[in-house]
This record gives sequence, structure tokens and C-alpha cells, in this order.
Amino acid sequence: MTTNHLQKSALQDLRFLIMNKHTVSVGNIKIGGSNPVVIQTMTNSLTPDIKETVNQIIELYNEGAEIVRVTVNDIESAKSIPIIKNQLIQKQYNVPIVGDFHFNGHKLLDSVPDCAVALDKYRINPGNVGNLKNYDRNFTKFIEIACKYNKPVRIGVNWGSLDQNLLKDMMDSNLKLENPLPNSELIKNALIRSCIQSEKQAIDIGLSKNKIILSCKVSNVNLLIDIYKKLDKLSNCPLHIGLTEAGVGEFALVSSSIAIGYLLKQKIGNTIRVSLTPEKKGSRKQEVKIAKHIIQSIGLKNYTPSVNSCPGCGRTSNTYFQELAKEVQLFVDQSITSWKKEYIGIENLKIAVMGCVVNGPGESKHADIGISLPGNGEAPVAPVFIDGQHFKTLKGETISLDFIEIINSYIKKNYKQTTF
Repeated sequence: MTTNHLQKSALQDLRFLIMNKHTVSVGNIKIGGSNPVVIQTMTNSLTPDIKETVNQIIELYNEGAEIVRVTVNDIESAKSIPIIKNQLIQKQYNVPIVGDFHFNGHKLLDSVPDCAVALDKYRINPGNVGNLKNYDRNFTKFIEIACKYNKPVRIGVNWGSLDQNLLKDMMDSNLKLENPLPNSELIKNALIRSCIQSEKQAIDIGLSKNKIILSCKVSNVNLLIDIYKKLDKLSNCPLHIGLTEAGVGEFALVSSSIAIGYLLKQKIGNTIRVSLTPEKKGSRKQEVKIAKHIIQSIGLKNYTPSVNSCPGCGRTSNTYFQELAKEVQLFVDQSITSWKKEYIGIENLKIAVMGCVVNGPGESKHADIGISLPGNGEAPVAPVFIDGQHFKTLKGETISLDFIEIINSYIKKNYKQTTF
């Protein structure tokens, strides 16, 4: 059997009729169809620590997470879920909560029905539902509970916990080939096959197609992109995308941005999570912030006014434009919550802070409000542009305060105030 034949035989019996992605309701959030991309994240508190878990969920929701996942790994965690949900509702936070189950989800949901009822979605990993002997029974039990309580399920395959029985069978077949596939290609096919087979099995058990979300996550950018391109063609279920363990620091941010941004630009993916290793005692809000930046940077949705500024060069050895750019960004960050309550569409505002005459005036004209600061050897004046037209020229020691006041005046004049 040739390599091409192996690839086709691994997937040809799994193809579904391709249509637009189903819409899946998770609490009050809709995923798939023509609905906007949904941002998810996950708490890292011990779930039985109810106070900390509730506080984290509220913090993440306020930052922009639309769905929050929590660990449900033991009886204490399962019993905590209804209390957490009730406290959130009492505080007027109707946040969809997803239960993250591994190994024993079928037992926990069966043992604690209140948990099964309170959760808005379940997450199951086919790779650790059980060994070959118990897999079908455990998976069936889990899906039957989802059907009973009318809950959506994310079938989430991970390369770190891939179904070893499936992988072994495919590796054995691969070794018999005249030209065996490389391991990376074999793992890719095994991940996709596990995901699609599990989807089909869940439907056969009785779970509606509009109750299923799929994910097939790895930590390698190129591999992730390849997998989701194929998965997108094989299923009409909404897809949850993101690197499963992006890592720490700048590399993690860049990797996640490339992988998620590329797929979203290809119209692949309906809900995302940026999985970052937080700093010691660091907040999970960073995940949500980066997710919003990715979505906004490719033009899908604006969350906050943009502040564009130049990187600086030998023409700008003074640091004033850098200081002003930081001041303006801080001003926006501190004001956006109150602005959104007061002004409609304020997140679409574009501000430019430029450092010299080379691109300064031109870039400033492209923004709603722009300022071009003097570079080395330039006259110590700063022209301000509004809606592409020169508005006034600032000079002296109060340029920063004057420019921020101009921004405030522009907002009051040009953005419609809310009526509530």
C-alpha cells in the first residue's frame, strides 16, 4: 500500500457531509455558524476553593473571557460546581462554565447529578477515557449523561494524551508499508482519526450534532495548522483552536498568535484559547488579553481603541514620543471600561503617536487622532491631525496633557452616548 493510499484509507470512512458549521449553544453563548469567535480560558485554582475559583472566573470574565473552564477531577470538585454556579448568578455573572474532565468524568457526572446540571458544557478527552477494554463503556456513559441533561460536549484530542491503542494499530500498519510515513505524519493522522471517530460515536450514542465541538490540539505551530486544515474539511462541528501548551514568555505569545491568527484568517476556528504558562502568582488574564489582541489585529472585532506608534530610529534619539505613546496607551487602558459604558463604538477609535517627520504626518492622517512629534533637528512643535486634517500644532511643556485633552474632546463630540 502506498503512502497516499494509507492516508486515504485512514480518513475515507470518516468523511461527513460538509456544510456550514453547526451552531452550538453553551449557556448564553453561541459558537459556530455565523457567530463571532468566542474567547475561552481556564481557572488554575483548586476548584473546591470556591471563593478563589469564583473570584478568578469573575476576573477572567471582566477581562473579556466569554466562557471559562474549571477542573473537575474528584468528588470534592464536582460537588463544588453547583455552589460556584449559584454564587456567580447571585453576583449577576451569568458566565458559561465548562467542566474539564479526564479519566473519571463518567463517574463524577453520574455520582454528582447537581454538577452535571450546573455545568454549561462538558469537556472529554478520548485519549484518557479508559483502556481498550473499558473505553466504549466509559465514553458511552459520559455521552449518555450529556444527552440526559441536554449539554454540549467538547471532544478534545491532545497529542500528549492520544489514544494509545489507536496509535499502536496505525504504527503497526505503517511499519508494514514499503515507504512508511514519518512519525509526525502518523501522529497527525491518528489525532484526526481519533477526533472524527469520537464525534461519530457520540452521534451514534444519541448526542445531537449541534451539541458537539471538536478540538485537536498540539504544541507545534505547523502541525497544528495542518491538523485543523484537514479537520475543518472533515466535520461541520464548530472547532476550538489553540496550542495545547504554548509555553512561557515571548515565544509562547508569538507561537500562539501565529497559529491562532493564521487559522482564523483562513476562516478556521469558532472558539479560541491562548494557553500560557503564567508567571508565579500571575493572573490568567494575560491569556484573555492576547486572545483579544489576536482577534482585533486581524480585523474580526475591536475590543479597545488602537494606539499606533513608531519604533523609533536614529532620527528620534529623544525619548519623548516613547513616553507619550506609553502615556496615551495607559490612558486608554485605564479609561476603556468607563468609556464602553458611556460611548457606543468607542473601541473603534484609532490613535497615532509618531516620532518624526518621515512617516509622522502621513500615519497621523490615517488615524482618527494623530500627533507627529519632532525628531532630532526638527522644529520643537507637534502637529495634531483629526480625521485626516491638520487640527492644531502643540508646543511647550504640556504637549502630553494637551493631546490627551484633545482625545477626550474628540470622543465626547464624535461618539454617541449610551442611554443606559
